[in-house]
Amino acid sequence: ALPIFWRGTAERLQCDLSDGLEILCRGSVEVYAPRGSYQLIIRQAEPRGEGAFQVAFRRLHAKLAAEGLFETRHKKMLPKIPRRIAVVTSPTGAAIRDLLEVIRRRCPHIHVTVIPSRVQGEGASLEIAQGIQAANEMSVPYDVLVVCRGGGSVEDLWCFNEEPVVRAIFASRIPVVSAVGHEIDVTLSDLVADVRALTPTEAGELRLPPQDEVERRS
Repeated sequence: ALPIFWRGTAERLQCDLSDGLEILCRGSVEVYAPRGSYQLIIRQAEPRGEGAFQVAFRRLHAKLAAEGLFETRHKKMLPKIPRRIAVVTSPTGAAIRDLLEVIRRRCPHIHVTVIPSRVQGEGASLEIAQGIQAANEMSVPYDVLVVCRGGGSVEDLWCFNEEPVVRAIFASRIPVVSAVGHEIDVTLSDLVADVRALTPTEAGELRLPPQDEVERRS
């Protein structure tokens, strides 16, 4: 193995180095002729792979936390009996099918509007943010706004960690339920939302009362 030395400045170190982090290094290999030994001189390092996502997550989380976006005092209460629900998600994904099935079974009287959006890939975060804004601008107000998608890799879910989505959820006048991925997947959208559901299915099971309870309260 080559001896490794850092000769860059703090500004050129684009990540916090830690064990297991995959990085792309720029520098040079130098030779110490008397011993015939080589050493790698690193002048710039950038995270790569999943480590890059972890670094980006920590940075944006720290920035938004400093602004107070994740504080409990900003959380809005969900209505006990929602009448109108907006859902920002892919209209063809398994997440919306699961959610609609739960709503149909537990509370078929609820009006549901699906606001279509891509939920992964380039440009998805802007579509999700625009969908959240559109729900808030409807002439007839919604009681709850659900932002959801099914499971996937860190990269698949990444748009829910992007600043436009997080800020749109925070700015929403409608209480927001974030239901992204599986239980182990925690996104910044989950942290800023008023309520986090572990899965899209749970978003329906935990937040909608059964039909007989609705009839008793009506």
